[in-house]
Amino acid sequence: MPYVPIALSELRDTRLEKAKALKTLGKGPYGLNFRPTDSAAVLQGKYKDLPNGEEKKDEVSIAGRVTSRRVMGKLAFFTLSDETGIIQLFLEKATLNRNEDSENPKNNFENITSLVDSGDWIGVSGILRRTDRGELSIKVFEWSMLSKSLQPLPDKWHGLADVEKRYRQRYLDLIVNPQSRKTFRTRALLVSSIRRWLDEKDFLEIETPVLQSEAGGADARPFITHHNTLDLPLYLRIATELHLKRLVVGGFQRVYELGRIFRNEGISTRHNPEFTSVEIYEAFADYFDMMDLTEKLLSSVCEKICGSTKINYQEQEIDLQPPWRRATMHDLVKEFTGIDFELFGDNVDDAKAEMSREGLQVPDKADTVGSLLNEAFEQAVEPELIQPTFVMDYPIEISPLARKHRTKKGLVERFELFIVGRETANAFSELIDPIDQRERLLLQQAKKEAGDLEAQSLDEDFINALEVGMPPTGGLGIGIDRFVMLLTDSPSIRDVIAFPLLRPEANLKQTAK
Repeated sequence: MPYVPIALSELRDTRLEKAKALKTLGKGPYGLNFRPTDSAAVLQGKYKDLPNGEEKKDEVSIAGRVTSRRVMGKLAFFTLSDETGIIQLFLEKATLNRNEDSENPKNNFENITSLVDSGDWIGVSGILRRTDRGELSIKVFEWSMLSKSLQPLPDKWHGLADVEKRYRQRYLDLIVNPQSRKTFRTRALLVSSIRRWLDEKDFLEIETPVLQSEAGGADARPFITHHNTLDLPLYLRIATELHLKRLVVGGFQRVYELGRIFRNEGISTRHNPEFTSVEIYEAFADYFDMMDLTEKLLSSVCEKICGSTKINYQEQEIDLQPPWRRATMHDLVKEFTGIDFELFGDNVDDAKAEMSREGLQVPDKADTVGSLLNEAFEQAVEPELIQPTFVMDYPIEISPLARKHRTKKGLVERFELFIVGRETANAFSELIDPIDQRERLLLQQAKKEAGDLEAQSLDEDFINALEVGMPPTGGLGIGIDRFVMLLTDSPSIRDVIAFPLLRPEANLKQTAK
């Protein structure tokens, strides 16, 4: 027989009536406080050896959400869920009713079984009992209504099948999907582990502004806002790079910031307009030092969070144990396509013709051999880099903030880390020459004025800081969301962002019309 849900309005009306009845009994429906002595996980561990059919005299109290109920005559069994896990409530009519005031029977069996629904928050006290069937339970002596749920939880059997609804109403997803709660707990532990690792290595976290007069540090379209009092257009930051470098100019030798970044770009399984990154800068270091740091940091955090440097992602085993492969972009493109871009020099037409012969798309905007090399890499190589791989030595035209390569013309000292075909980190030997930096940012400014919305602007104050003098520095950025995706085996970035940006439902309905 097909599943036919009861209208939500009817269920809500019924629950409202129960809330009124609870208020009349003096049982809420919205409590002020409750002080549990234990959690579900603690009780499950502490009493794991309690034999079937036996009880413990120790009285405990616990609070949580009722997620299921079974009423069978003079007995009832509820499942109570708190942040740590679940435990069964054993409700016995004789026990609950024995000390009741007949004129005010607010704590009795009939009330808890008729007025408490799945979804309600309650607090209970009682003793531990293991049922004859082996289920650890709290034999309830007293109960309190803490918060009446006016809307039912998703159906037990059908669950929260609508993926869009899981993202839009994350609170329901967290209630019914233990894996989602585990994912966000892992994320929180991962973030704190990264901070702890960096702090222990004497890196100092210093916050930089989110509102900026110039949005720089990355090729990305910014969000624009306006400050009314100053009558000033402002941008949400697209990177923390330029301000962290100012701190290095000011004398801090090891700095970082882990925080939110905003880019007005498309949405996909690996892109969200609001995301989290950590940027790290170390004076007197270069991109080789940043490779070593990246290996040590990510492998250490992975082992701490997952218990091993070997993890499974989408049925593939990924090994984060250092050392990781290091290869130049030129060598990787040659390996996967057979095209040796070093042979073309500055001959763009020959490079385009060779790409076409190999079945690669040639975008109109690619007007240098370096940009064509990067296009070939993105199309043919990037998806194939499953195990951790440092891709080194990028074309200068796509890396305006990186130092020129010490031996290779037309390239910069930059690497990107790829894992499971995704960019996870990006690092440079930072450009500290103010004259070179000005020239490159002027080229970016010209592109922006020609209509490239992702091109960077010339930040005069940043150039001024470089002219004051910045020591040789290695810089590194790591995408926190993508690293969490890897460690939690999550296929979409929306699975690891608690509240991803979504089109409002009203707009969706309007579009459907």
